[in-house]
Parts: sequence; C-alpha cells; structure tokens
Amino acid sequence: MEKLPPLNAVRAFEVAARAGSFTLAATELGVSSAAVSQQIRNLEDWFGKQLFLRNGNRIALTDAGHAIYPQTARALGEIAAVGRRMLEGGLRTRLVVSVPFSLAELWLAPRLALLLDGFPHMAIDVRVEDDPVDVVRQNIDLRISYGDYHYPALKMIRLVHDDVLPVASPGFWQRYGNEAFDLSKTHESQFIHTNWGPNYASHPTWADWFAAMGGNRAPDPSHGRRVGLSSLAIGAARLGLGIALGQRIMASADLEAGRLIALSSVSVRLGQPYCAFMLPAKAERADIAGLVALLNKTAPSE
Repeated sequence: MEKLPPLNAVRAFEVAARAGSFTLAATELGVSSAAVSQQIRNLEDWFGKQLFLRNGNRIALTDAGHAIYPQTARALGEIAAVGRRMLEGGLRTRLVVSVPFSLAELWLAPRLALLLDGFPHMAIDVRVEDDPVDVVRQNIDLRISYGDYHYPALKMIRLVHDDVLPVASPGFWQRYGNEAFDLSKTHESQFIHTNWGPNYASHPTWADWFAAMGGNRAPDPSHGRRVGLSSLAIGAARLGLGIALGQRIMASADLEAGRLIALSSVSVRLGQPYCAFMLPAKAERADIAGLVALLNKTAPSE
C-alpha cells in the first residue's frame, strides 16, 4: 500500500481551509487551536510544502494548499459517505436536497413530484438554505446553488442559465396596461422589484431590462413594490400586485396556465447559472442521477 499522509492532520487541514481559521477549526474538531496548528505543521512537514500563510490570527492557503484542498475535501467526503452506507445498512433510501429559498416551491417541488413517480417509496428531505452549506457534515446528497463557484471540491453539473422577462396577471394588465404593451408608460408604483440581498450583484434589474429594449428608463424601487425573493415576485404578480421581472423557470407553469402573461419577448439573462453539487461518490446513485436528469430535462432551452 502506498504511504498515506497522517489522516488526523489531513482532517485538521480540510477543516481549517474550509473555515479560514485555526480557532474555528479547533471548535469544530473539539480540540485546541494549538493542536490544530501542530497537526497542520505535521502535514506540512510530511509534504515538504507550506500549506498556509500565517499572519497573526489570520491564515490563507498558499498555492500548495490550494492545489491539494479539493482532492482532500473530496476524499474525506467519500470516506464519510462509505461510513454512512455501512452504518445505515438496509435502511430505506433518503434523498437530502438542499436548495435556495427562491427555487424550493416553484421549481424544485414540481420536479420532485416527477421523481417520486419513479421512486414512490423514497423518503425526501428538502432543506431550504442559503450558501454556503457544509455538504459533508450535513449529509446533503444534492446541493443546488446559484453560481458554479461555491463548492470547488464537489462534482458540479450545470443545470440552467435562467433569464427574466416582464410578467403580470391578465386582470392587472387589462386594468392598468395598454394595447401596445408599452412598459415605458407604466407608472413606477406598478413595478415589482426583487431585492436579491447583499451577497448578489449579478441579477438583472428593471434598468437592465429597459436597456435591453434600447431605452434608458430606471424605475425607482422605492416607488414600487419590493420583495425579498424571486419566487415572491412571481406570486405577487400572479395576485395582481404589479409587473414582475420574473425568472422564466419559476414563471413557466403560471404562463402556461394563463395565470400570468408575458408582456414582452425581450428577456435578460441572469449573471450566473444554476448548478447542482454532490460528492463524486454519490453522482451515480439512481435517485440523485434521476433528479439531476429531470432538472436538466425540464429546464428551458438556452
């Protein structure tokens, strides 16, 4: 057998690299910061490479540290997965899916219903949470995220690069719209704005949509209706509260059913794609592969 690095030191390195702190790593591992630091030095001695730059209480991965971290995290994750399979034995399969708030109801839930047609006795645990999540420690089978950069140590499958377009309920547009479908004549109070939060800067705004139309209008969010989730924007538009710049993958069912109408064919692409992340050891599991296939199959064409 090939010589292995000290596994306790490898674990200390993975936790410290993920946490960005020896102190936080020590809390997670239940040891002292000095013990974590010593384990890291042992691993550096074993490799003959410096893995962290140390500046007081602050640490940062060196080039060597960056080079080994993805494989280290992946290997520990696969070892943990093997352990769970051995301990669970013949227990019924349970699919744990972690998803951002906006995608849970309008996009993921209908796909899970289709998945259950093929796996009617499957137990499913849907966890609605923002990035980042600890896929290994929380025993998550599949994480769906906005962007392809959150989990470099995991297997990533690109799902869909969504776009947004103006949508409203038929009743709202009949009451407040115009025959030319000219949104430049719409009062600012009737636009629904989505506040994506401080962590996101690549989601298109109404100003971006008007620019795509060749105009320069920029409706003021303080004069309109504001919501904190893209799924809430769709729901507000469906209820006749205004015109939403709705994500296509979330609005598609309402558009097909006539509960919403598209006010223009012009759309603006989101800054990042939606991606699925999983431990490589789980990628071929039938339920996970089946859900990923459904998410890809039912995504709009690009």
